[in-house]
Amino acid sequence: MTPDSYGVETLRVKRFKKAESKNVLDHIVQEHPIALVYNGISHAVMMATPTDVDLFAKGFSLSEGILTSLKELYAIEVHQSELGITVEMTISSRAFAALKERRRMLVGRTGCGLCGIESLEQLQLDISKITIEPSKEWLEQIPVAISQLKDQQKITALTGGAHAAAWVVEGKIMALFEDVGRHNALDKLLGYLAQENYDTSAGFVVMTSRASYELIRKCAQLNIGLLASISAPTSMAIRLAKISGLTLASFCRGDDFVLYT
Repeated sequence: MTPDSYGVETLRVKRFKKAESKNVLDHIVQEHPIALVYNGISHAVMMATPTDVDLFAKGFSLSEGILTSLKELYAIEVHQSELGITVEMTISSRAFAALKERRRMLVGRTGCGLCGIESLEQLQLDISKITIEPSKEWLEQIPVAISQLKDQQKITALTGGAHAAAWVVEGKIMALFEDVGRHNALDKLLGYLAQENYDTSAGFVVMTSRASYELIRKCAQLNIGLLASISAPTSMAIRLAKISGLTLASFCRGDDFVLYT
């Protein structure tokens, strides 16, 4: 990976060690505003690492329930300016009508509250139900998958500042995407799985972050049966995982993990 590309910038900094300092080049993960526009109407501006932007937009559209499948996405164009990146998407009339209705009832994300939600019951009804039975062998494959993460996290290797979301089949990482935001990394992965017509009943997702509730919602939306995270789960993530039927394993480090659902 070449610095100043693929989501990485270089910056001259002064590095201190004990009483001495020296000027060095540091690698910084990029974070840009990305506007998602549907049929000419701006829906959201996300702060994300500007890699695999088309996959991010596709994954976001699917995981947020804006599209039921990529067949409803008729066209997608990515435009870059000094202000940031705009993704123009043309979607079906059904999807657009549903989106306009949902804009009045937006669900917030961790850190911004639960916008438009009046009760816990509404939040619970918003979660999709898993229709597949996770393989028991998947739990045995979690440590194998975790051991493969470091070698494939190219942005993190340079910057130490990105999350990763990986798709695992039979213990092998088949695809991995990185982003400054954990939910963005997952959306990139989900967009890739949908674009390449992966069978989501054949594998599971590994995340290098904590397991917060929006990750559960996104996985459930695409009928993914198991989410394994390196860090801790939140209480709401566990609650929604139980409601959706998703298997949640966290603190996945080395050969150890904790099974919460």
